[in-house]
Amino acid sequence: MSFQDTYDALLARWDVPVEQLELTDEFGTTHVNACGPADGQPVVLLPGHGATSPVWFALAPRLAGRYRVYAIDLIVDAGRSTNSGRTPKTPADLHTWLTNTFDGLGISQAALCGHSYGAWIALTYTIAHPERVERLALLDPTDCYAGLRVPYILRALPGLLRPSRKRTMSFLRWETQGLPIDPQVLELAGLAAEQPSTPFVRTKRPTDDQLRELAPLVFVAGRSKSHNAAHLTRRVTTLSPAATVVQLDTATHHSLPSLHADEVWAAWAHELPTK
Repeated sequence: MSFQDTYDALLARWDVPVEQLELTDEFGTTHVNACGPADGQPVVLLPGHGATSPVWFALAPRLAGRYRVYAIDLIVDAGRSTNSGRTPKTPADLHTWLTNTFDGLGISQAALCGHSYGAWIALTYTIAHPERVERLALLDPTDCYAGLRVPYILRALPGLLRPSRKRTMSFLRWETQGLPIDPQVLELAGLAAEQPSTPFVRTKRPTDDQLRELAPLVFVAGRSKSHNAAHLTRRVTTLSPAATVVQLDTATHHSLPSLHADEVWAAWAHELPTK
């Protein structure tokens, strides 16, 4: 199957009506998959690098029972967003893009949830524009509270320098350590690696003082190879004392968010009740 066919096949598994939206701004066209009641509280979902928004197929339907869900394809990554305008080069550019997306969706304030690289965008956006974020949820965040482990970087490097379906799928199988990866998630990530995309903006970790002002809901993958789970937990609880940390002992970095949606939803429903 092609990238677009695999994208649609995974999107079909949301099992709720999905409205596909296209928003245009100075950076190009941003694709958003929306579901849930039109008058529900907005929740914005940002995927990890190379994952694309259909990867939320296990979590989005649960959220859609209470919230209006907007799952966004990153403008600097594979997916159906197209960077046909100004190229984002800095974190501030990404924040401008996300503000434009909020405005285009008519969102004044939303719960913001991101995984991996998407978590970094969500966290730094919250620091830059706290008035637009009602609540922040981070799934195994990278370069937020701690850096990536060197073995993870070295193992990922060949696929970053010379992206290919084979390298990406091999890397994901290595990181998930034998956990049952959904075949369509794996296939979509592999195909996404070979799609044209704008280079993603390099991450810059927030300062300790900036992190102390936050109170996020943080999910830590206990078997993640991207960082040491215990170290990440200590960093979060030390630097953001008001944070809520949920340890997912059997999760790896890339088995989130699809394989552990039940645990994420249980914590989300407790921490982010409807008004």
